[in-house]
Amino acid sequence: MATPTTVIRSAESLVTQLFSIIDAARWDDLGRVFAEDCVYDRPGYEPLRGLRRIERFYRMERVVAAGRHQVLHIVSDLEAAACWGRFTGTSRTGDCLDEQFADTYTVRDGRIVGRRTYFYRPAI
Repeated sequence: MATPTTVIRSAESLVTQLFSIIDAARWDDLGRVFAEDCVYDRPGYEPLRGLRRIERFYRMERVVAAGRHQVLHIVSDLEAAACWGRFTGTSRTGDCLDEQFADTYTVRDGRIVGRRTYFYRPAI
């Protein structure tokens, strides 16, 4: 009889998968990396609490129309990660976006439960 196994994903792999999902606008896949009770702290917004609220942000509120994250470095273990890099893209109004960012993450049971984004200036 086979025994169920749990695949433990590193925080680094979750961060990499998250940016792949965001850059491809695969909003239905956000639940693959975020826990149902996750909280996303982002400059300019009240904390986004819960997966459904985060999905609504990406689908309807985010000023970005399209773009790509270039992650320069990730430091992580199974429970936490930090990364920094650059985002380039286009806003919903057609403006060019080019921003440096840093993120921190907390992870529980293979899902992101906390994310905090920092920008180097008031930005997207």
